[in-house]
Amino acid sequence: METMKSARKNDAGDVGSDLSEQIKAATKDSHIRAENTTLMLSYQRGQITLPQYKLLLCSLYEIYRALEEELDRNASHPAVAPIYFPQELARLETLEGDLEHFFGSEWRQRVIVPAATVRYQERIRRIGAESPDLLVAHAYTRYLGDLSGGQVLGKITQKSLGLSSKEGLSFFSFPGVSSPHRFKQLYRGRMNSIELTEERREELLREANTAFLLNIQVFDDLQKMLSVTTEAADQSEGNAGKTKNMFLSLPSMQFTVGVCVALTTVGLGLYAL
Repeated sequence: METMKSARKNDAGDVGSDLSEQIKAATKDSHIRAENTTLMLSYQRGQITLPQYKLLLCSLYEIYRALEEELDRNASHPAVAPIYFPQELARLETLEGDLEHFFGSEWRQRVIVPAATVRYQERIRRIGAESPDLLVAHAYTRYLGDLSGGQVLGKITQKSLGLSSKEGLSFFSFPGVSSPHRFKQLYRGRMNSIELTEERREELLREANTAFLLNIQVFDDLQKMLSVTTEAADQSEGNAGKTKNMFLSLPSMQFTVGVCVALTTVGLGLYAL
């Protein structure tokens, strides 16, 4: 029988035996790559518009809907139960409120996301059905990242959009967490208490990298979309201003332009872990 091990520190104080520390070390390179994508850097400079932010909310909604439905369904799983904090961390209700604020009561009919977001949520649903312990990797990278960067990102977004109030920015607020620092310590401690075989621990570390790589793929795909859109717009401008205005007014083009920057923040919170 394969030995079961807790991810706590051993008697020698080996930091590398902590699951949370192992994830941080295992994803270091992916972390740096994602943090320095062109689109990510653009958002950090405050270059986001209201249409782009609306599309961001749509993608976050689909990602968190998948994650939280799978966490709820697997709440009693030995690996999920220790890190299951719906009252403190759940984002779905805040996203629904933000979407309703910007899109109105019919917001559900207006949610649209690109293929990269679909792949992200499909991955979460697949592991929720087949390997629930791997949900820990996605929950850790999403929740702790968003908790770490929430206040800063909220301020950047509010300033960039010129909003006079925080309406529509509920996603960035965690009213159930009085001290993000202490809560993150608690969360990591719960993670480190999860008992995993060596094989499953290695698989979980690979899944944490997958979470980062999924975001990198989103950023890369959107950069390609941006390049195509810019080139098309330049050609249209050269032909005729009227043609350009008609071209850019098409819903499909508004979606393409908006999503290119908006989804740079789908994983932005990840980088404050």
